[in-house]
Amino acid sequence: MFKKLGLQLYTVRDYLCDASLADYTFARLAEMGYTEGQTAGSTFDNKLFGELAAKHGIKIVGTHYSYTKILEQPEETMELHRMWGTTNVGIGGMPREARTGGIDGLKKFVLDYNRAAELYAKHGFKLTYHNHNYEFTRVDGKKTMMDVLAEGFDPATISFVLDTCWVAAGGGDVNAWMRKLAGRIDILHLKDLMIRRDDSGTLIPRPTEIGNGNLDWDSIIATAEEIGVKHYVVEQDDGFDGNAFNSLQQSADFLKKYRV
Repeated sequence: MFKKLGLQLYTVRDYLCDASLADYTFARLAEMGYTEGQTAGSTFDNKLFGELAAKHGIKIVGTHYSYTKILEQPEETMELHRMWGTTNVGIGGMPREARTGGIDGLKKFVLDYNRAAELYAKHGFKLTYHNHNYEFTRVDGKKTMMDVLAEGFDPATISFVLDTCWVAAGGGDVNAWMRKLAGRIDILHLKDLMIRRDDSGTLIPRPTEIGNGNLDWDSIIATAEEIGVKHYVVEQDDGFDGNAFNSLQQSADFLKKYRV
């Protein structure tokens, strides 16, 4: 059982484009029971963004931020995160050159991110990494990109934002990966997975509301509690049932049985 329910605010990105709409959006989220937020950037004043979230009882617990700014503008990046009240500074995925540069490109990314993480750790911050499904492709005929990240990232300075949907979509075992990364997942992305047909009839894995897909949530939540996940954060990239608010209400309602 967990107490606080969070949301990756990318889910409601279309409703955060200005202060007035953001104020309305945070109020709606609070009504549904969301009390934590993970940002994916702000299109208006960052200070006001944080104040509006706090006004409605939504605490910022992490970010998806610019990889370039994390590396090249650490002081500015840390100051922003201090203002928002979070020590989790993250990226939503690796840069293009790491994805397309083979094992050497991937290892360079790991090295660069570790170096940055060492600096941030000296100031009380931890860098985070959010996976998609492409990390489960093999890069040397044997290891997957995710294997390389798990082995290469310094667990003392970098944590994983493990995404349940994308692990499964990549062919990974969600519970096995949570256990493999035990102690290294402060934020767990709760996202369900279903198989849909696109316009050509091809079967593709797509995100869906929690409880509306194929993932075994009883076992996922049990494993999350076992390994000490701190923040349970719903995310839905697209494929909403009507609109983002409808989808988030469905997910919040389903998750009530796991909350204290």
